[in-house]
Amino acid sequence: MVKLREIAHSRTGDKGNTSNISVIAYDAQHYSVLLAQVTSARVKAHFADIVGGEVVRYELPNIAALNFVMEQTLGGGVTRSLALDAHGKSLSSALLDLEIELPPEHDR
Repeated sequence: MVKLREIAHSRTGDKGNTSNISVIAYDAQHYSVLLAQVTSARVKAHFADIVGGEVVRYELPNIAALNFVMEQTLGGGVTRSLALDAHGKSLSSALLDLEIELPPEHDR
């Protein structure tokens, strides 16, 4: 098992109470690992304490990336939340802590 951060990096964005997190493979050879193991259900479970809505995954094969749109995640949104991280920028780091299996044929 390895942390997702060993094969990918991430960025976040927000709009109201919705957060989106992109997961981008450092090397395109790892895109198939992302597709197989970083599912909407797994991301929703990883953020079970904060995601109150649906998690939708968008696949971007041309850039070896996934984008997750998470509804009802930011405590009401930037202007309505007293959260220290109202924009949800730290969520990318939290997602990169997800443990995945790296098949033997995939180098880091």
